[in-house]
Amino acid sequence: MASPNKLADRVVVEKAARRFTLYRGEETLATYTISLGFAPEGDKRREGDGKTPEGDYLIDYRNPNSAYHLSLHINYPSKADRAEAAARGEDPGGEIFIHGEPNGFSRLGALFRGRDWTAGCIAVTNEEMEEIWSLVPNGTPIEISP
Repeated sequence: MASPNKLADRVVVEKAARRFTLYRGEETLATYTISLGFAPEGDKRREGDGKTPEGDYLIDYRNPNSAYHLSLHINYPSKADRAEAAARGEDPGGEIFIHGEPNGFSRLGALFRGRDWTAGCIAVTNEEMEEIWSLVPNGTPIEISP
């Protein structure tokens, strides 16, 4: 992990722009092009809808042994997300991560770039994921906007 004064204290995801930005205060640390869920427009409403959630969340834990090259968990669904889904009689889904490419497919990395292919997660290249992993500590707020 980078030194504490170089770590991100906020992540901003702009879905329409496919942009993922790390900030420390008002300083931009890094910006990445991202892939989203296979049906990216709109907020995640239920399990299996292929949408990436929108709203304010936290990076709450990391998984070095994920099925994708490293992953940082986003604490979706929030209480409000669960309540809204329950009111509709739906499961809000979960297991939303920031991650790299599927393990064993790094040679095909270019095929993943510029396509929305996840089940609702936010994906970057493996190299970018390693950098994000080192710059984003657990507890970092993440804002995901349309």
